[in-house]
Amino acid sequence: MTSATLRHSVWILRGNPLTAVAAAGVTLFVLLAIFGPWIVPYDPVVSNVSEALQPPSAAHLAGTDQLGRDVLSRLIIAARLDLAIAVSAVGISFVIGAVVGAFCGYAGGRLDRAVGRFVDVMMAFPLFVLAMAMVAALGNRIENIVIATAIINLPFYIRFARAEVNVRRNVGWVEAARACGESHFSVVLRFLLPNILPAMAVQISLNLGWAILNAAGLSFIGLGVKPPTPEWGIMVAEGARFISTGRWWLVAFPGLALMMAVLCFNLLGDGMRDILDPRMRT
Repeated sequence: MTSATLRHSVWILRGNPLTAVAAAGVTLFVLLAIFGPWIVPYDPVVSNVSEALQPPSAAHLAGTDQLGRDVLSRLIIAARLDLAIAVSAVGISFVIGAVVGAFCGYAGGRLDRAVGRFVDVMMAFPLFVLAMAMVAALGNRIENIVIATAIINLPFYIRFARAEVNVRRNVGWVEAARACGESHFSVVLRFLLPNILPAMAVQISLNLGWAILNAAGLSFIGLGVKPPTPEWGIMVAEGARFISTGRWWLVAFPGLALMMAVLCFNLLGDGMRDILDPRMRT
């Protein structure tokens, strides 16, 4: 990062403190995911029925669930799994979608139109329902959740890369690269793709939040991670049975963690859009 970019980023953060708060929140979730197993006060999967359904207290800051497991420990450990699923899925869809979209946008013609129609057909379906169908068909293993989430994220990156490369494929510096003997393959990978990556970083941040919500939604309806693995969607689903009895903490804390994670990634994406927008530098 150059000094000019750093100064611009600081200026944006001063004018939009929510972006700084979102960045701090994302950093906190990442740290919890990395160091969670070493900082949790209790084993997240060991049951202690004698302490079941205890409200928040000094011993259990977020209470205990129906099996006496510490809710806070399960929340912290679940952050690693949910973030791992989201990062893996978005990373796969970003790499494949950016490359496919960039080559289609550069080549144009029938290939571009065919891929464009395929993407349109995919986006015509409710994407969460499509993920449900794929996980139901493949089995609710973690790797299948990652694959399904990656597939439903592909259209965003393919469309974005196609549009951005299509605008840039005949600009002067691309023509100069071709005139210097660069192959079409090299032009796309060395010149066009790096040029659109900053703008795609905004989409990555937004999709990370959506991928977390998608993984939690699949777990909530029983198609995601299997119990007793700590996962935010499972915790909300299990706690929903006890709302009518006043055990609010079983739903409130995992729901709050899920909401804050998605909100932080979305706000960070909005801030990155401001930072990367050339019009904001004037």
